[in-house]
Amino acid sequence: MKNKFTSKRTKILSLLACVMIFSGFSSFGNIRLPAIIGNNMLLQQKMDVKLWGWADPNEKISITTSWNQKSYQVVGDRDAKWQITVPGSGAGGPYTIGFKGKNLITLTNILIGEVWVCSGQSNMEMCGNWGLKDIKEELPQAYNKNIRFFCIPKKSARYPQDDVEGSWEVCDSSALKTFSAVGYFFGKKLNEKLGTPIGLIGASWGGSAAEVWTPDSLVNADTALKSAASRIQPSGMVPYHPGYAYNAMIAPITNYSIAGAIWYQGENNTETANTYSKLFITLIDAWRKAWQKDFPFYYVQIAPFSYKKVNSGALLREAQLQSMSHPNTGMVATTDLVTDVNNVHPENKHDVGWRLANWALAETYGHKIHAYKSPVYTHVSFEKNKALITIANASAGMVIKGEKVNDIEIAGKDSIFYAAMATLKDNKIIAWSDSVKHPVALRYAFHDTSIGNVFNKDGLPLIPFRTDNWPIVTP
Repeated sequence: MKNKFTSKRTKILSLLACVMIFSGFSSFGNIRLPAIIGNNMLLQQKMDVKLWGWADPNEKISITTSWNQKSYQVVGDRDAKWQITVPGSGAGGPYTIGFKGKNLITLTNILIGEVWVCSGQSNMEMCGNWGLKDIKEELPQAYNKNIRFFCIPKKSARYPQDDVEGSWEVCDSSALKTFSAVGYFFGKKLNEKLGTPIGLIGASWGGSAAEVWTPDSLVNADTALKSAASRIQPSGMVPYHPGYAYNAMIAPITNYSIAGAIWYQGENNTETANTYSKLFITLIDAWRKAWQKDFPFYYVQIAPFSYKKVNSGALLREAQLQSMSHPNTGMVATTDLVTDVNNVHPENKHDVGWRLANWALAETYGHKIHAYKSPVYTHVSFEKNKALITIANASAGMVIKGEKVNDIEIAGKDSIFYAAMATLKDNKIIAWSDSVKHPVALRYAFHDTSIGNVFNKDGLPLIPFRTDNWPIVTP
């Protein structure tokens, strides 16, 4: 027989259970937004705005946007999700967005401008907390209400996710310490030159290979890419399965409209350089398909560094150069921004960001930028014992920073390269060697640690190149 204390305890437990159940249903019924849609966010201008989230099935939601003072209605679907596209606006703000269903959410301090994704590995990830001098100099005057950061924490997943962690922050000395230095300098220059607010979404992971940022279905569907991916060795706490970073850090934000992407990666693909161009183009196309937009994709060529496998860095840089033939892409050369070839993390991030910004200003925004493309090899011809190399993006001529051209080599049919002498004339390099009577090939700065010293007269370095396609051993 139950005593009165047992009966009372049973009633209390029953009451608590009811409260928990009721609270659970009440919480589930509330509108919930993804992290990327929040206070301080920056929306892409001159485009419709996608808004989405979660709510009860059949829950009616009213959304009001202050830039046009209009309201829109959407209903939660059978999967407790909702999505709506509303008209956007030109650059401006601050604005608010109100969401009213079973609960009320009001987002404030929203700007509209240009949004860019900043992705890659450690050279994109590097921030003020790494002790970068150029960021330390920025901190006292870092506050800029018209630059916003959204930094996505490192996460990996086997399958595509629908949300990330993080929040939009106004650029100040505190936020700048933890955001990509390359991304910041890129955004700062765009803000100065365009006069519009700039939103930067950081999604980078030091030590990551490009495969982890590419949907696994695309990697596994290609024999060459799948084989190369199988050679990625686990290293520390970095994901190595194809698609894992994409699933957790890129897929959840592809509903969020952007202007384009900048990318700094490649160091962890040097051992599979022969497939990198194909992989990189696959990545670019996959991202564009996910966003349903052929947005510009500007990237950084990896810097000179002493890799374990000789020539692997040179071959990766060559693959990156080949990738620039893909539509709406552009590449920044960095051979002149290195002071220590034993440090895979060059500290000069200011000039990298500014060179990326010049590409965007010229190609995406139509500004007249005097020089933003590095000089690049286009054609070679051989006359007697000399090689004549034609260079594009050097219409005003070229200069040597030093007494002679560094790291230029010439070879005959025996494929043995000898150090060459060279002179510059207009947009051509003329090279020769007394050891090669009948040259058939030439290479410039085509070693892992080569720091070239030929520039166009606008100060941009000549991109390393070779005129042959002979097999190169990476011992």
